[in-house]
Amino acid sequence: MARRIVISGASGLIGGALASALRADGIDVLTLVRRPPRDATESQWAPGERELDPDVIAGAEAVVALGGASVGRLPWTPRYKEELVDSRLKSTRTLTTALRALRQDAPALISASAVGYYGSAPGEQLTEDSPAGDTFLAELCVQWEAEARRAEDQTRVALLRTAPVIHRQGVLKPLIQLTRFGVAGPIGRGTQIWPWMSLEDEVRAIRHIIDQKIAGPVNLTGPTPATANDIGRALAREMHRPFWIPAPAFALRLVLSAAATDSLLVSDADVRPAVLEKTGFVFTHPTAAEAVASAV
Repeated sequence: MARRIVISGASGLIGGALASALRADGIDVLTLVRRPPRDATESQWAPGERELDPDVIAGAEAVVALGGASVGRLPWTPRYKEELVDSRLKSTRTLTTALRALRQDAPALISASAVGYYGSAPGEQLTEDSPAGDTFLAELCVQWEAEARRAEDQTRVALLRTAPVIHRQGVLKPLIQLTRFGVAGPIGRGTQIWPWMSLEDEVRAIRHIIDQKIAGPVNLTGPTPATANDIGRALAREMHRPFWIPAPAFALRLVLSAAATDSLLVSDADVRPAVLEKTGFVFTHPTAAEAVASAV
């Protein structure tokens, strides 16, 4: 029988790349969309408004849940923070309800989360066994994963604790604009460790998790730690631009909100991909510099 994967959030950077890679290998992909479907490769759903018909996902090998409002949209106003939470919890709950209805015939659930789960932990090496942090994003990830785990009594559930993706449409997008105009520099102190992942390895890692039938949390992050300055300087080198104007943490908090600044920009988290490495995953881009060079 042909392999079949269902993806929610396929309009995003990761979801779109994953769907394209699977289809290129002859795998049947059904994407869940909020608008009327254009063809038989799409199915309409309305998370939070009505339940998903379990027949839509029946017979699939896995459901990959990647939906949610973008954390890269700044500032995080109180209203937008509510959207960040609701968009993740409602879509995940809609999927787990459908999966539970299928009982033992339910496909595996490969559910998005984020390395923001760990918050900021300077000086520590963080693996999948490390505890959750106390930032807004950490608390959101705990709730998000709990919704996904509702399906664990019926099927395998993997939790994708994804690092910011190094890509022109990912974490590099705002940095490229600053660098192009010659105003890039240290963000906060600049020495904080930023988890990162190339888009190619992100897609390959999700497929590895599906194929190897991995369950539980999995850190999707590069194997070599990099600071914010390392990534910023690598981008500046590739674009032949200076890297010199600092952005103080207090100013970032004032402009972008404390929740976004502390969860994303000045957070210090040395997250290691322990599960990926233990299960034999080999990175195409083992360093942030290589990921930046490939993306730019």
